[in-house]
Amino acid sequence: MLGRARTLCIWHDVECGSYAADLPLWDELAAQAGGPVLELGCGAGRVALHLARRGHEVVGIDTERPLVDALQSQARAEHLAATGHVADATDFDLERRFALALAPMQLVQLLGGSPGRRAMLARIAAHLRPGATLAAAIVEPHHLPEVDPGAEDGSAPLPDVCELDGWIFSSLPLAVRDGDGPLRIERLRQTVSPTSELSEEVDIKSLDPLPLATLEGEAADAGLRAAGTASVPATDWHVGSTVCLLEAPAHE
Repeated sequence: MLGRARTLCIWHDVECGSYAADLPLWDELAAQAGGPVLELGCGAGRVALHLARRGHEVVGIDTERPLVDALQSQARAEHLAATGHVADATDFDLERRFALALAPMQLVQLLGGSPGRRAMLARIAAHLRPGATLAAAIVEPHHLPEVDPGAEDGSAPLPDVCELDGWIFSSLPLAVRDGDGPLRIERLRQTVSPTSELSEEVDIKSLDPLPLATLEGEAADAGLRAAGTASVPATDWHVGSTVCLLEAPAHE
């Protein structure tokens, strides 16, 4: 039986590891920033390692130690300027400032609503250099098509699949739902053991509804100025997103 730490890293790699639609935007912003990058919700390093391979210094934080350990291990193996810390995005202190902060893959919609976002924005504001930028990806209702895994017109997505040491891991998008409450992204996770035993569960990610104007207003209360938006395109496996750009004051 696989332990929780290893399973957590495997599902992260299966469902997120190959995602690259947002990387060109982070590349562009990091090049413009010209200084160290802070990534919130870094996971196993999909973004942090990518940017470090392009010569940027990156510091990531995540609440899951196995994922942070995976980032650290890979960074050491490749001699990259990427480090990870086990920390909560709503309550961290790295005792330094950054030229750019990134919150990819709807992290700001996983914080339990406005109190969590406001706490995160306050901590980010304390870690940004004068004139530095926070880029936060959010999903809005217009990004949310219904996913029909039984479609017969060839439009149904294929599962993400990984084989490791005789184990097979498959994750199939089931639905993306927009109701009166949180936005729900549902995936069917199936695991086949080396002895062909099948287990499965439905994994549900609940995203707080978050209009762009609401995030900009909360950021203003933390001293961050709205500085426009960018877009991340949808893929067969992931919804698109709006990236809210927020700037720290140019002078203390």
